Formats: sequence, C-alpha cells, structure tokens
Amino acid sequence: MVLEKRMDHPKLGGRKLYHLLSEDLDRLGLKMGRDAFFDTLSSHNLLIKKKRRKAVTTNSVHWFRKYPNLIKELPILGINQVWVSDITYWRVNGKFLYLCLITDAYSRKVMGYELSDNMEAINNLRALHMAITSAGVQLEGLVHHSDRGIQYCSHEYVQMLKSNQILISMTENGDPLENAIAERINGILKQEYLRNYTVENLEQARLFTTKAINLYNNERPHLSCGMETPQNVYQTNHKPEKLWKNYWKKTIVNQQQDLNPTVNLYQD
Repeated sequence: MVLEKRMDHPKLGGRKLYHLLSEDLDRLGLKMGRDAFFDTLSSHNLLIKKKRRKAVTTNSVHWFRKYPNLIKELPILGINQVWVSDITYWRVNGKFLYLCLITDAYSRKVMGYELSDNMEAINNLRALHMAITSAGVQLEGLVHHSDRGIQYCSHEYVQMLKSNQILISMTENGDPLENAIAERINGILKQEYLRNYTVENLEQARLFTTKAINLYNNERPHLSCGMETPQNVYQTNHKPEKLWKNYWKKTIVNQQQDLNPTVNLYQD
C-alpha cells in the first residue's frame, strides 16, 4: 500500500501516509498506531531522508522601488487575503530550470506557476496572470508578498498588481522566515515530487510540474490544513485545524523521529 501511494507521491512522509492509509489498515484488520507505523516504515527502509539545498534565485541589487513588509504579524483569516510568491530551481540534466510559484497563504493552494529555463520577469508575469485567472474574483485588497527580487519589482509586474488593486508587500532582508510559507511550498514540490521525475527537456519538465502541482493541490494531505487538501480548504474557505508543530523544541514521539537529524520549523 505504501509503495502504491508513493507511485504518485514519491516523497510523502510517514505521518501523511498514515493518515491516507488508516482506513485501509482498519479494513485489513491491522491495528497499528502512528509510532508502530513509523517503526514499520523504518524496518522496510521506507522513511524519507531530506536533501539539503540551495541555489541563488534572488537578485535584489537593482534600482526598482522596493516595498515594505505588510504581512509581518498579520493574522491570515481567509483565502485571497495574502498570496506569497517565490522562485525556486530544479536541476535537470545538469542545467537549472526555474519555477515561479504563487500560493494562497491561507489554504496553501498553488494559484499560479510558470517553469522556464531563465529568470526573466515575463515568467513571473505568466504565473501571476494564471493566479488571477484561477481566482476568478475581484482581488481588491489582496496582499501579494514576495522577496525583493528584480522580477517582482519590475515595472510590468508592479503594474499588473496595481491594475488588479492588489497590495504589494516584500521582505525586508534575506531571512527565509519572512517568506516562510513560500519557502515551504518550494521544498514540498521539489523534495516530494520534482526531484523524483526522470526528465529529458523543458517540455517534459513542464508536464511533470503540472502533474506535481495537481497532486499537491488536490490529493496530498496538508498539516497546515488539518490533513485536508489545499484545494478543499480553498473551495470551502473554512478554518482548518493546524496540526504542525514547532520542531525547534522537539518532542520525541517515536524512535525514528529521534534518529532523524533534520529539524524543521514547519512540518506541512
């Protein structure tokens, strides 16, 4: 069952696997708690080991206007209140591809994206256009939050935001916690999906990117969404129970967690 689930979600973690497979385990008469499930995964070498990153995708040394951070300590209470955006990379056949993502901060749904072999601002514009079209509603007062990269500060990008009455918010320094949700979504898509695909060219990479985002939005349970999918939370706009914990102060819940050297601020 685990291998079957990981055909589509190759790096899905143990907690989410347990959530997805709990009904199947009950149907088979297998009474197993979460800790025992983790130990079983470990004994069959099925626990996921995370890889370190990263490459530079932000150029904030430019003459365009930079905007203040509007979301610092802002409570996020519903969909289309705050969108977060970032650019991440995907190494394919020794070359870098660049993925621009725009995510609804409340539901964690990826609203728009664009994959390219360059970091030109037009790619961010395409992702933004997709996000606005996907929302299909008036977005007046929505806050768009990003880093201070030249793509986000470009005249064309700023004008598209302003023409849709979207407020502009940017990070104030290089601290990834200033755009933590966007950073986390980058990691999920790369670690759990993209890096596990065999890709020959940009065209194939774009197809796999669409597949990965569809799986992420519509099938993958999300701790920040109370183990619901981002799409379901976005559609219903209800308040899910967040199930992630702050692992800077780690509580040992099973033997395998204690053996895992990776400590994350957010577990999604």
